[in-house]
Amino acid sequence: MYNQKTSSRRTRGKFTRNARFSHSKKGGGFHGGSSRFSARRGGSKSQKIDISSFINKIASSSVPEKMFVPEHSFADFEINPILLRSIEQLRYAQPTPIQDKIIVPILQKKDVVGLANTGTGKTAAFLIPLIENVLQNSHEQILITTPTRELAQQIEQELRGLTKQMRIYSVACIGGEHIGIQIRKLQRKSNFIIGTPGRLIDLVKRGNLMLNEVHTVVLDEADRMLDMGFIHDIRFLMSHVSEKRQTLCFSATMSTTIERLINDFLKDPSTISVKTVETPKNIEQDVIRIRNLNKVDVLHDLLKNDEFKKVLVFGRTKHGVENLSRILMRRGIKVESIHGNKTQAQRKRALLSFKQNRVQALVATDVAARGLHISNITHVINYEIPETYDDYIHRIGRTGRGTQKGKALTFID
Repeated sequence: MYNQKTSSRRTRGKFTRNARFSHSKKGGGFHGGSSRFSARRGGSKSQKIDISSFINKIASSSVPEKMFVPEHSFADFEINPILLRSIEQLRYAQPTPIQDKIIVPILQKKDVVGLANTGTGKTAAFLIPLIENVLQNSHEQILITTPTRELAQQIEQELRGLTKQMRIYSVACIGGEHIGIQIRKLQRKSNFIIGTPGRLIDLVKRGNLMLNEVHTVVLDEADRMLDMGFIHDIRFLMSHVSEKRQTLCFSATMSTTIERLINDFLKDPSTISVKTVETPKNIEQDVIRIRNLNKVDVLHDLLKNDEFKKVLVFGRTKHGVENLSRILMRRGIKVESIHGNKTQAQRKRALLSFKQNRVQALVATDVAARGLHISNITHVINYEIPETYDDYIHRIGRTGRGTQKGKALTFID
């Protein structure tokens, strides 16, 4: 059983653990150990990472955070009163750091690079000024590209929330859903075209999506799109958009590949960075040593604990995720799974069930690690080790969002 009195402390930049995990021999128990360890050599690609370097890097970089005081209120921005009322109805009390700094340059039609931690209100940061642009010019067309279907749908959902009672139209162009429905929606001019690169390119090649009248492009989660090999797709789409455009690029990291993308597609951009520490200090992180125990038994015992109310479990492969979810289901855990082999309808149902608390756990590949906002996730469990430090940051960033507390646990041998 998971010890609910578990506490963690940081000493001289190192992360140590006070907890002890235990259960009976029949259940396949485990004991907590120090977070300093080396991953097993000669294993799979995901086992070559020393997870202690993740946790210790976060611990050593942690600094006291100053209370943020925005320079603006939403009323300070030059936006339409109807949009301002919509913002108030959604109970956006004050701009987040990224919103405070980025809305003005977007309203000024500048190219912008936005660097921000996960869960910082980034989507509204670009939607609010772009909605204002559409309210000023009803013929405005905006293209938003995202790495995953779920993120595209989430952006459209947030857009609809902000544009209630406004004559602003949108279409989500994503794979896994009937292309004929999307083609019919495109026949009515949409102000916002939101989609994943593959489906957008398919529609362009079919002649159903014309991008020559698009004068604003948003590259959301650009680092993730590059990681997924979408660079040539992005180049294809950008080649069909007017050169007289505004381009907004959002990324969690600034790598050399992102810099090349910026140099290729953005003109004299304003770079807005509000990144502080890599992960919020309200995410408690730890490792669980499996040693010779059965990983499924360990996970099952955790999920049987009352503290684990809403849990996101990350695996590495589509087959592994599906197999794990089936095993947990047979053991009586209310669980769904999400991965690339699921149909879009299945992915939507799984995500909705998890969001609405109809299931306790969602087992997922890294398709769920970026961009998705799911409220009140109590725990993130890395059932299998992520491949990179950035992947780790994005996975655990699904919990502890805003002012909420969260816990992230990583299984190791």
